[in-house]
Amino acid sequence: MKKTFKDKLNNPKMLILPGVYDALSALLAQQTGFEGVYLSGASISYTRLGRSDVGLVSVSEVANTLEMICDRVDIPVMVDADNGYGNALNVQRTVRQFERAGASAIQLEDQSYPKRCGHLNGKILIKTNEMVGKINAALDARKSEETLIVARTDAISVEGLSEAIERAQRYCDAGADIIFVEAPSSIDDMSLIVESLAPRVPLLANMVEGGQTPLLTADKLKKIGYKLVIFPGGLVRAQTYLTQRYLAQLLRDGSTINMLDKMVDFQKLNEIIGTEELLTLGARYDTLKGDE
Repeated sequence: MKKTFKDKLNNPKMLILPGVYDALSALLAQQTGFEGVYLSGASISYTRLGRSDVGLVSVSEVANTLEMICDRVDIPVMVDADNGYGNALNVQRTVRQFERAGASAIQLEDQSYPKRCGHLNGKILIKTNEMVGKINAALDARKSEETLIVARTDAISVEGLSEAIERAQRYCDAGADIIFVEAPSSIDDMSLIVESLAPRVPLLANMVEGGQTPLLTADKLKKIGYKLVIFPGGLVRAQTYLTQRYLAQLLRDGSTINMLDKMVDFQKLNEIIGTEELLTLGARYDTLKGDE
């Protein structure tokens, strides 16, 4: 049986979740030693659509990606469900779909539709009461209390820090299992968020390279009072950096021979993804082999 985030939040250790976008990236995170991963809607948009995080990804695309990841790894997956893809009834359908796919935690935000990346300007929020209704709907829809509901507010850049904290407190009152106040712009603001909320509920920090929030280490975030941290787009940004250089050198050299020290070869990749084990398992079930 897979461990859940509920198990891990009882541990005093800071939980670090890298952002993943497919089964291979999740598998690599598990093999590296991470205790959970974050399926980023932005990263799905970047990698599957080649587009920005502005609400273009559909619920079915996220569910499909989530299902493939959960089929491949044993660590818990937190999934970005944006604003639930509609009203409270849509939220319920989304929660049921993502829970069936294997999500251990489902994140919902208080943006209107279409939403946009939390570190972009121009966000539009729904009313606090509507978001409270969505949280209640999500809690009613989940089959297991092991499936955590993460409530995110994007209110800082729209209404200010005080209003964002007030919204977060309402979302906590509604029963959210984890609170995520998006895009605080200073350590002082982060400390005020923690002071206002941490005694009641675990808090999630979001580290976006080049975003609006100071880029801090997990140790520093733990000292401030956060319980878990996501790095939702870091892997895609690293991949983009390396891919640009790989393609430029391939175009220049007409070969990969000068890049062998910067990649895994055919054999190593097959070791990573478990090809030999899969072939052995297939042979075990191939009962007709030798009779043909």
